[in-house]
Amino acid sequence: MRIITSGKNMEITDALRDTIERKLGKLGKFFQKDTEAQVTLNVEKNRHIIEVTIPFDGVLIRAEESTDDMYTSIDKAVDKLERQISKHKTKLEKRFRGSKMLFENIEAAEKEDPDRPKVVRTKRFAMKPMPVEEAILQMELLGHSFFVFSNGDTEEVNVVYKRKDGNYGLIEPMF
Repeated sequence: MRIITSGKNMEITDALRDTIERKLGKLGKFFQKDTEAQVTLNVEKNRHIIEVTIPFDGVLIRAEESTDDMYTSIDKAVDKLERQISKHKTKLEKRFRGSKMLFENIEAAEKEDPDRPKVVRTKRFAMKPMPVEEAILQMELLGHSFFVFSNGDTEEVNVVYKRKDGNYGLIEPMF
């Protein structure tokens, strides 16, 4: 697995780069060698933030952690990624036979946990085409943190969401 590291508002030291390579290198056993992991380190005030994204076969495995120490953030992000991979092993295996993921190296998560969250409600609603600005307005009026809508410009289903920094994000499908 190749690891691409970048930094925002900070210089990435050799010690930090070595730690990232060593810790994320453990995840390499789950993927083929040509899989790429993108790591972004960021410092905002007293928060040390790491974002790790591993795209493969049209799926993203992602973790973001923020603590007051970058090394602790790295450890927490790697733990989160390992939990995601083992938790979803069966689903991923069924969907991606012959993919870049090496399933034999993933330990299966414990049997079904009765406390594990499950789908308890399904909503269906009509979607009228609308511009992004109207979707943001609808989201704000509903008091939600995201809103699914049919984009009037592209005629595709999109999602707008409120970001932690107070701005908005737009998710568009890519085929």
